[in-house]
Amino acid sequence: MKVDFHIHSTASDGTVSPSAISRRTASFDAVALTDHDTTDGIAEFLSEGTGPEGRVKIAGAELSIEPGEGFSRFHLLALGIDPANPGLQALLARVIRARGDRNRRMTERFNAIGIDIKPEAKGCVLARPHYAAWLVKNGYAPSIAEAFAKYLLPDSPEETKCYVRRESPPQEESFAAVHAAGGICVMAHPKFWRNEWKRAGCDFAVAEHALCELKEKGLDGLEAIYAANTPLENVEFTRIADHAGLLKTAGSDFHGLNKPRIPIGIDVEESFVAPLVERLGLLTS
Repeated sequence: MKVDFHIHSTASDGTVSPSAISRRTASFDAVALTDHDTTDGIAEFLSEGTGPEGRVKIAGAELSIEPGEGFSRFHLLALGIDPANPGLQALLARVIRARGDRNRRMTERFNAIGIDIKPEAKGCVLARPHYAAWLVKNGYAPSIAEAFAKYLLPDSPEETKCYVRRESPPQEESFAAVHAAGGICVMAHPKFWRNEWKRAGCDFAVAEHALCELKEKGLDGLEAIYAANTPLENVEFTRIADHAGLLKTAGSDFHGLNKPRIPIGIDVEESFVAPLVERLGLLTS
């Protein structure tokens, strides 16, 4: 079956509108819109067509939350949420304020190295891909990937690094807010949980131990299959999810032209995502 539980639109830092995402995934069996820190695109996404009988369309969001001691970043996919839930919206508003503060400090760093940067976003979420797109458009980098590498990553060269880490809400508070909104909590792309894993490969034993602890705190699932994973990472994160009793998801992290090498959609066995889809059954449109 064809699924994708991790997609971004123009409501955050993607380049394809929510309605166009819905049309592009019309043949998929299950699909979620998971924009960064906002649910602004959900109504448009859910209202655009239905696709084949039995198609599952999921309201979601992706939040940056506290990664935990010894870890670098934790992106939480909130799937099956009620976008209108006041508690969730309050948390998202807090995250957006923190993002705005980070963006202000990041812009100051660009100005300090002589770049008068003025990125633009269509929605309420101004994110690093918008900075990268501006840098490419104005000749400071030949591609989005190279703009990130030179300016926008924690390990960018010191002389050009403008990356600023933003304040993130605590894990258990975030889990509770998602659960109160009727959703489930899934860790996105665990291979990026520690920055060094991108270069040296994942320490699966460390990941397994920490994920079992997060399960006790309220984590429901793991993005075990991810477009940027190696075959070994797909196998190992699937094994870890099964061992820890976590639901399994599969996602592309599609951003349109902002990540042009990532196609939308992933093929999986029905049995792989059946528990997740069953858990979300009453929460989807």
